[in-house]
Amino acid sequence: MPSRLSKILPPLAIFISVLILWELLVRGLGIQQFLLPAPTAIAKVFGENFGRLVNIGWFTTKEALGGFAIGCTAGILVAFATARWSFANEALMPFAIAANSVPILAFAPILNNWFGVDNPFSKMMIVAVIVFFPMMINTVRGLTLVAPSALELMRANAATEFQILFKLRVPNALPYMFSAFKVAASLSMIGAVVGEFFGGNRAALGVFITQEAAKFRFDLSWSAIIIACVVGITFYLLILAAERLIIPWHREH
Repeated sequence: MPSRLSKILPPLAIFISVLILWELLVRGLGIQQFLLPAPTAIAKVFGENFGRLVNIGWFTTKEALGGFAIGCTAGILVAFATARWSFANEALMPFAIAANSVPILAFAPILNNWFGVDNPFSKMMIVAVIVFFPMMINTVRGLTLVAPSALELMRANAATEFQILFKLRVPNALPYMFSAFKVAASLSMIGAVVGEFFGGNRAALGVFITQEAAKFRFDLSWSAIIIACVVGITFYLLILAAERLIIPWHREH
């Protein structure tokens, strides 16, 4: 318990200090609320619109989860193919690198046009594009960077490629995959919200943030940003809990 408190207290103290400093600066410098609302003003609006914000947040969360599932599944499948067959590696890797090199701001309008601005699937595909590369590249590393001695031992015992894959390569890849899952968990919410900046359902976080900012109601925009942060952190913590449950033998230091 003391060790856990020592990890929690420093970031909590910094967080509270930043809020206090923010409040003091806004009040002391007389900054207008439409430029930068004080934390107390944001908290007040957040409480008054909590139900609405939760509904909006849930709409975007579904888009993020859908894109996370599509992108991670595709990344894992491509990783297995590229790790197993050299021709697949040569054929698919350049496309994966190219997709990762294109800014999401360029993809968003195109995918919105393909699937429809109001169609949640367009935002899911934006998220899928973002999370695909980190998922694929980490899984490939985990599948290929196995200990040579362990590989030689299994082959010396006449293990099949199927046995080597599921008894050696996949267990070795799991820590890499969960590292990618945690990165993808954060990126998925970012991708969903950014995709909504280019249009979408009115019940979406990105659309809500841009509309409220255009009306200079930045306290509501900040409230929506808080919802996005809470969802992203919760998603990350769920992945972390799943990692500790599935691979308890692996601990990050």
